[in-house]
Amino acid sequence: MTLLRSFIFTAVVVLSLSAASVSTAADAPPAEEQSMADFIRNNPGCLEFNDQCSICAMVDGRAECSTPRIACVKKPYVCTRRADK
Repeated sequence: MTLLRSFIFTAVVVLSLSAASVSTAADAPPAEEQSMADFIRNNPGCLEFNDQCSICAMVDGRAECSTPRIACVKKPYVCTRRADK
């Protein structure tokens, strides 16, 4: 019986530690994200860009973006089309 208790106790401790490490990894803050306004300011020649969730286009000096896709994972903005120079 003592061996069974030791086994159960060890299993509970291992599972608790595993669950704790998974939850802290999931709860970690995302990498610092650049705001859309900062991206536009830093990329004045960019006409279209996306963040893997929405596709945005510059129209009359303002960004117009699609609705984000379901279950997307937001990434840094990437310019996909630049103005001809």
